[in-house]
Amino acid sequence: MVAGLAVALTAAPPGLAAHAEPKPSGDKELTSRALHLADQLEQLTEQYNGLRVKLREAQAAAKAATATSRQQNAALEGLRARLSRLAATTYMQAGGNDPAVSFVASANPQQVLDRAATLRYFATQNSTQFVNLLQTMQAADRAFKAAQQRAQEVGSLRGQVDAQRTKVSDAYEQIRGQLVKRHPESVAKLPVVGDNVGARALRAAMTKLGDPYVWGASGPSSFDCSGLVMWAYEQLGVNLPHYTGDQWNAGTHVTRDRLRPGDLVFFYPDLHHMGLYVGAGKILHAPHTGDVVRIDNLAGRPFAGAVRIAH
Repeated sequence: MVAGLAVALTAAPPGLAAHAEPKPSGDKELTSRALHLADQLEQLTEQYNGLRVKLREAQAAAKAATATSRQQNAALEGLRARLSRLAATTYMQAGGNDPAVSFVASANPQQVLDRAATLRYFATQNSTQFVNLLQTMQAADRAFKAAQQRAQEVGSLRGQVDAQRTKVSDAYEQIRGQLVKRHPESVAKLPVVGDNVGARALRAAMTKLGDPYVWGASGPSSFDCSGLVMWAYEQLGVNLPHYTGDQWNAGTHVTRDRLRPGDLVFFYPDLHHMGLYVGAGKILHAPHTGDVVRIDNLAGRPFAGAVRIAH
């Protein structure tokens, strides 16, 4: 999979060719382009998720290989000490040109062990334990290097996929914004992209469009403003309090120019109303008694601030 994906990533991602494409103009063309980009983004996200899993596996393999290598090195040092006496005798007899001497005296014994002559020498000394340990060490060293290289390759590919996801996401949001400016109601028909918790909470909340506002309600079929936000995030296992003042302190504050879909938006100095940012200058909220969950403009409202929930 990694090798195949590496080849695919050498070309521009589908729909983002190297040359400039003509900008779509008509509503139908814009909608088709937006849906195509959203589908492409989903494919890239799954590729990214797959690589993330493979990277964890490669890192775990490298960690295990490192632990094995350390254990074998410790055992090897014990054998090396036992061979010191043999090496001293051999040195006097052979003038220091013997593998045992080289192994014991070398600052880098692994280089000595990698020589075929060394392995043959210790085999002739009937040191079965040593030979087996040497072979295990060499196998562990090869496994560690292979796992390390695998992790580097997967990490690089993951970075490339993530960069493509960003490009596609930006292109989608740009076209989505054009459509929403022309037809504000279209924001409810276009998919919310992104795999962060905010985007997923917004997708859940969008399924409640048209449900009635009921004071103190938090779903599943009626809501007040903070109850809608609480319910949406609860679907993802994120527990928020049913109170705007507490939700104001439930995440990281972000400025208006950095809003992204799913962020909590608050209004009025006392924070008595809130909703979820949809994108393209729109919010999803449960306005007041007698109304329903709907999408409105962010502009023109007494904006107090925004909070991003991380999970």
